[in-house]
Amino acid sequence: MDKNLNTSSERKQNCSDENKCFELLESILDGEGAVDSKEMLNEKLAKCQPCFEHYHLEKVIKEILQNKCTKHMVPSELAATIRQKIQELK
Repeated sequence: MDKNLNTSSERKQNCSDENKCFELLESILDGEGAVDSKEMLNEKLAKCQPCFEHYHLEKVIKEILQNKCTKHMVPSELAATIRQKIQELK
C-alpha cells in the first residue's frame, strides 16, 4: 500500500475533515471497509500527511496488540487447582 505514495513534503499538512477520515481509516484497519473505501483511503494517504501518519500509527498499534494479546493455554492441573480453591472459598 505504501508504494507510490508521495513524500511528506508533497502531502497537505492539514486535513480538512480529520474526524471523518480517521473513522474511515480505523474501519478499514478493522476490516470493515468496502473495496471503494480502500481505494479512497489510498488516495487520501497519498495526499494528506495527518491521515498518512494516523493510519500508520493505528496500523502499528493494532499489529502490536494482536501479537501481544494472544491466548495461552493454561495447564489443566493449574485450572483444576484454581477451581478447587474457588470452591473452598465459597
